[in-house]
Amino acid sequence: MKLKKGMIIDNSSGEHIAVATGEASLVFNGLIKNNSTANFLFKQLMKETTEEKLVRSLLEKYDVSEETARKDVHNFIAKLRETGLLNE
Repeated sequence: MKLKKGMIIDNSSGEHIAVATGEASLVFNGLIKNNSTANFLFKQLMKETTEEKLVRSLLEKYDVSEETARKDVHNFIAKLRETGLLNE
């Protein structure tokens, strides 16, 4: 899975944001404000990855249990699927 082409992530005035342009803007119009963890996952999704790799990346970067990491990644991916921003 990977974010649709055209997703831009940036840091504006200390806030992590994601904006849909190009192909991504065909399914989502708007701005997404992310916390640092969601921003980290967005960066991982700029290239092809899997849910399992996202969990492993979270576990390496943050002091979190595997159960929490799996739940958080699953919920994050589910929200992105709802918006249509993932290519799978």
